[in-house]
Amino acid sequence: MRMTAHCCAALLWLCLPTFAVAAAPPVGERHGIAHTPSAAVRDADHRDSVRYTVWYPAQSGAQETALTIGPPGAPLFEAGTAAADAAMAKGRWPVLLLSHGNGGSAGMMGWFGTAMARAGYVVIAVDHPGNNGVDPMTEAGSILMWNRVDDLAAALAAVQADPALATDIDSTRLGIAGYSAGGFTALVAAGARPDVQRLLAFCRAHPADGVCAPQAENPTLTLARRLTAAATPELAPWVARAGDDRAIAGVGAVFLIAPAMVQAFAPEELEKVTQPVSIVVGAADAVASPATNSDIVATTLPTARLTTLPAVGHYDFLSSCTALGQTRVGALCLVTADKQATHAAAIKEATALFDAALSATR
Repeated sequence: MRMTAHCCAALLWLCLPTFAVAAAPPVGERHGIAHTPSAAVRDADHRDSVRYTVWYPAQSGAQETALTIGPPGAPLFEAGTAAADAAMAKGRWPVLLLSHGNGGSAGMMGWFGTAMARAGYVVIAVDHPGNNGVDPMTEAGSILMWNRVDDLAAALAAVQADPALATDIDSTRLGIAGYSAGGFTALVAAGARPDVQRLLAFCRAHPADGVCAPQAENPTLTLARRLTAAATPELAPWVARAGDDRAIAGVGAVFLIAPAMVQAFAPEELEKVTQPVSIVVGAADAVASPATNSDIVATTLPTARLTTLPAVGHYDFLSSCTALGQTRVGALCLVTADKQATHAAAIKEATALFDAALSATR
């Protein structure tokens, strides 16, 4: 349809073509429990269970409520909105697996998961046992980071077996996304095999690197303590299998948000990630320095798309802090850049990647 050039500005909407524009569906949220043997090694109470959260396009009319993190009535973070246990909208929705950072949670990544669900994806996020902000942190959970892939695989299988969700998902169109340590997890799930000794050698040579220094989420776990714990009879057999192939079959695209521990991968291992890759990182990231993490992935995988956001730090990719959170949480809420703009930039890049790589016509 041609548009006449003399439409007046006030009536421009009358002259526009009348294409049907579908409104974004409401977002639903469901929770479940999956099981995997390595969880029992990492969990403080030795449970083999993995909590997971699913965000998905919901049927019209579902009523969303605010998703918050923190004590009841005193939330510290705002993570988006979703309708609890709403019926899933009919369709064949592609699937994204989502891995949080060290000491984080599925809920903390709600800003990303709900946005991708609104864009037409079923997002499966987990609380990694022994390495999340809900349960006690453990040395095993912070050392056996490669076993986080077990959690994603178990959660995917559980969703595929859930009659409330399975009918309307298309897990042949599968992507993975991860923030910080979750970026490491995503690379392992995409086919790269980590080398613990390579990472340790890097940290011995660069102890002040943000990845090697004690983390804010677990400050007592120094490099020396990691070495000692990794050699214990309980963990040594699991550490010995760090380089096993843990690729999740069918992963078609990889989205990395401020990925960490990239020094664990030899270049030839990163090159095994042949799927389309997109990376978003902050130029001011002092925890997972772009120079030793994101830039390495981008250099090794020349087809990867790297977006570096000025003035953005590592914790800018957490959910937005409430006023109370800003007073109680400290460094996790101190940001220089506009966090909403940072989130929007990450969502834009992720949507572009997954829309292109997981299209139903591919």
